[in-house]
Amino acid sequence: MAQLSQGRLKDRRPLSIIDIGSNSIRLVVYEGLARSPTLLFNEKMLAGLGRGIVSTGKLDPEGVTRSMEEFRRFRALSEQAGAEKMYVLATAAAREAINGPDFIQRAEDVLGTKIQVLTGREEAHYSALGVISGFHPADGIAGDLGGGSLELVDVRGEEIGEGITLPLGGLRLQDMAKGSPVAAAKIAQAELARAKLLKGGQGRTFYAVGGTWRNLARLHMNATNYPLEVMHHYQMDPVSLVPFLRQVARGEVEKIKGIEGVSKNRRSLLPYGALVLQEIITAMKPEKIVVSALGVREGFLFSLLEEQEQRGDPLISAAEELAVLRARSVRHAHELVEWTRSSFAAFGIEETEEEARYRHAACLLADIGWRAHPEYRGRQSLNIIAHASFIGVDHPGRAFLALANLFRHDGVFNDSFAPELKELATPRYLERARILGAMMRVVYLLSASMPGVMPKLRWEDRGNGVLALVIPREFGQLYGERPAGRLAQLAKVTGRKLVLAVEDGPSIAVK
Repeated sequence: MAQLSQGRLKDRRPLSIIDIGSNSIRLVVYEGLARSPTLLFNEKMLAGLGRGIVSTGKLDPEGVTRSMEEFRRFRALSEQAGAEKMYVLATAAAREAINGPDFIQRAEDVLGTKIQVLTGREEAHYSALGVISGFHPADGIAGDLGGGSLELVDVRGEEIGEGITLPLGGLRLQDMAKGSPVAAAKIAQAELARAKLLKGGQGRTFYAVGGTWRNLARLHMNATNYPLEVMHHYQMDPVSLVPFLRQVARGEVEKIKGIEGVSKNRRSLLPYGALVLQEIITAMKPEKIVVSALGVREGFLFSLLEEQEQRGDPLISAAEELAVLRARSVRHAHELVEWTRSSFAAFGIEETEEEARYRHAACLLADIGWRAHPEYRGRQSLNIIAHASFIGVDHPGRAFLALANLFRHDGVFNDSFAPELKELATPRYLERARILGAMMRVVYLLSASMPGVMPKLRWEDRGNGVLALVIPREFGQLYGERPAGRLAQLAKVTGRKLVLAVEDGPSIAVK
């Protein structure tokens, strides 16, 4: 570990997971076991193990042969990446096929480790844990659509309800319907009638998990010209989504913008994924559909964490890791969290729990762009944050984090860049991003980006609506025109009368 690049966290021990699904097999090497796991290496193959299982009862012979060849490579890649532990999970096709036990034995010999063949209940449980780990908090029905099965389970905070497994995976549904969309719709409707838990999801969120639904969501992003190409927490309105799903279900995917980004092997399954999602919308009547990039693999990782780690905030965890890797001082970042909290209170700016979390994360991320050229620090920081693999944050919140950093570097009145993110952020988040960016611009000129000063700064009510930022006498030489100019910008965005002052010394009233 001593030879690691400084771009890696040195307290992490890599581990890998091989996920043997009915359609795809994926190797993921993680930097380490953490509340917000980071991918070190990621590769998949579309083996199609479950193709034809309805008619033959067996795993696809060609898929089995190709899988064994790829297992050798996946094992070598895992070792090459330095994974100290490899977990192998198998789902619907391997557990249901007549030749499943023989396949598992052969795979174990090649991989050199025990394979955990998940029951339907276990698959639903880990899928639910994946959703719980990725949202803060989760509240709704998690649906994980694979090639062989659909797992549905109710999640509410950290509580997991009874799950159900249905034979509605894309490959299986295609086989059962003999390629007929009309027959597939009837099968999906009949099977989902057994999922009584969907009724309990009315007016709540449906969390869509699995590659087929992620590809549908990506096509929907393209069709609607959505401004942020981040899959996790992409939100869709069920009512407006239905016409799009009908178009896909009719097999008209080749006409949809962005279809070239979906592999040809997956395209044939998109109509079946669309049909199942249509029937879920009809049966559940969710308020919204939200895509989860986390599923069984991440849920399994989450189960390995200590209980205290599981209760951690995934967004704050990821933001702190980025601060460790890129900021000049992590301690300064933590001081900024507390100073902006007290500053918001002094200005009478109330925060919801979610808004406080987002401000916290934005402060941890405030200095990650310092190595860039000064003219590009804002835009580089915005791009890193907007497209980072964060979890536990919705897209408006992600836009807030990115814009706060843009304003911190480029000025609070810079409206020439990222108009699409400003629209995504909502007016309330946009206003708060400006205020937070303005506060950062003041305090960075007083702290030189180093710790020790911020905890000693204080806001003082001078009466008549005047608020003074008081610098302690020991740091009096930091007082000057530049920070006063930045304070004037803060005064403008907050509509407050502000004064920069030294304790028992001079002061500058700003306008």
